[in-house]
Amino acid sequence: MVAHIRVMAVEKKRWLDNETFRNGVALCQTIPGATAMQTSAYVGLQTNGVGGAAASFIGFGLPAFLLMLVFSTLYTRFHYLPAVVSAFGTLDALIVSLIAHAAYTFGRTYLKKWQDFLIVPIAAVLFWVGLSPILVILFSFILGIALRFREGNEPQGELSKHERFPLRPVILIVSAAALCLFTLLFLDRKLFDLSLLMLRIDLFAFGGGFASIPLMLHEVVNIRHWIEPKTFMDGIALGQVTPGPIVITATFVGYAIHGFSGALVATASIFLPSFLLVVLVALFFHRFNSLPTFRKGISGVLCSFVGLLASTSVKFGMALTWDLPRIAVAIVALVALILRVNLLWIVLGVTVFSLVFRL
Repeated sequence: MVAHIRVMAVEKKRWLDNETFRNGVALCQTIPGATAMQTSAYVGLQTNGVGGAAASFIGFGLPAFLLMLVFSTLYTRFHYLPAVVSAFGTLDALIVSLIAHAAYTFGRTYLKKWQDFLIVPIAAVLFWVGLSPILVILFSFILGIALRFREGNEPQGELSKHERFPLRPVILIVSAAALCLFTLLFLDRKLFDLSLLMLRIDLFAFGGGFASIPLMLHEVVNIRHWIEPKTFMDGIALGQVTPGPIVITATFVGYAIHGFSGALVATASIFLPSFLLVVLVALFFHRFNSLPTFRKGISGVLCSFVGLLASTSVKFGMALTWDLPRIAVAIVALVALILRVNLLWIVLGVTVFSLVFRL
């Protein structure tokens, strides 16, 4: 999706030059949140300020939200029907392959030095024993700094170079969000808890949308027991059918917990921090990213997500009853993902296979 945004914004529309776009991608990869959503917001920010960022961000995410809302409604009403059960029969094996492939991709991208390979198993063990993923992330940030303590500490980049955007719209958005959150506290405590949880997940989802899945799973399924593990995995599968980030699974979770209002609150909450971070960090990104201590800490956080994703894929795998169809789906899907086959075709292929085999 990021590559497609570059083609549209740089080559076709010529809204940004290639260097500015590359800086935006670096910014979005450094901060927590859904990278593709944030990249679209950055393009809008550079093109037409905060209003442009909001238009791009909403335009990018709205189709996925509407489709996931439709899927969630249909799933809630018809998930017990034999044909639907068959369609989802082996999709859980696909999810295991999907998250295992995400761990592989993260590892190939972020594991460069021996310190990185040390952080991965530590994070995996901490996550496995049930420590809060947020604490694992904070610990990995500190560990990244400690393990790279002797590396060069000279600032990189131009400390004085940074963009300037008006802060008034941001202040208005934050104020409106705080008012809505305060209102939810009095109107519906469960919606308030859901909103607060999704805000927190997005704030700690370093490394893109896939990083939010272990956090969401831990909080929604293991801690609060709001939905069953199988239902959560079905939500991930539906999220892969929509043309948007995997974090749109939050819409499914919100709908399963509290209907349409839950879907709306969960979606707004999971994306709001991502949007605000892009706008705010863009003001001083060059200064912020030039700090050696910050870069070392972030490298530790990104490495920890390899462990988190690997641990999650193993847990998902152990929760399944493996039969020949699931084994076949898991292997074929993993190979297809490595070969970069379009994910939509993989999901549709597995669904058809499930219908044919199970029925």
